Amino acid sequence: MSVVSDQGASPISILLVEDDAPTLWRLQDALASAGFHVTSAATVAEARASLARAGPKVLLTDLQLPDGHGNELIRETRLRYPETEIMVISILGDEESVISAVTVGATGYLLKDAFPTDIAATVRELVAGHSPISASIARFIVRRTQSTAEPPPGPPLNTAKLTPREIDILWGIAKGFSYAEIAGHLGLSRQTVPGHIKNIYRKLEVHTRGEAVFEALQQGLIRL
Repeated sequence: MSVVSDQGASPISILLVEDDAPTLWRLQDALASAGFHVTSAATVAEARASLARAGPKVLLTDLQLPDGHGNELIRETRLRYPETEIMVISILGDEESVISAVTVGATGYLLKDAFPTDIAATVRELVAGHSPISASIARFIVRRTQSTAEPPPGPPLNTAKLTPREIDILWGIAKGFSYAEIAGHLGLSRQTVPGHIKNIYRKLEVHTRGEAVFEALQQGLIRL
């Protein structure tokens, strides 16, 4: 029996992007046998070609791909197909990878070493509006949120000193743009962007892009 869309017209379409063949076959078989319509891709280029033909209901993507990063696909899909549900399936469980994927548009994040017993049921949860997240990731997000929920009393953080230009660059970081893309959008020299980012890191007291985006969102400096 096919898993149909909300309109009941056709099976829910999934674009599955994974370069590891055994993992791809395992996921594809599990999803297809549950009635989903699965299109697979092993590279960013193949995924883009599929996206050019039609927008899927669900995008399931790895992050480390042979010709690029999954965040590129997440950002492009979110901009082009806002209604598509997006979930990452990756071996990367570090804070920067998770936060950067979520900020560019992912609504779920599963680790490859912690697959649910029923991936089809997890996709149904995603389509139903939930955000499936591996337990270990959920725990550190909770801890991270709790640690910033009630800042200690004292003088304001250095964030107030961010210049309008730095805010613009921070927004570009949050959107997943490269340094060259940020420079192009803002009419800057490519060589000046790293200097601005270093200043942003210093003022926000962070060390990575993911941390900078998280702090900016928490403090209302940018909105996505």
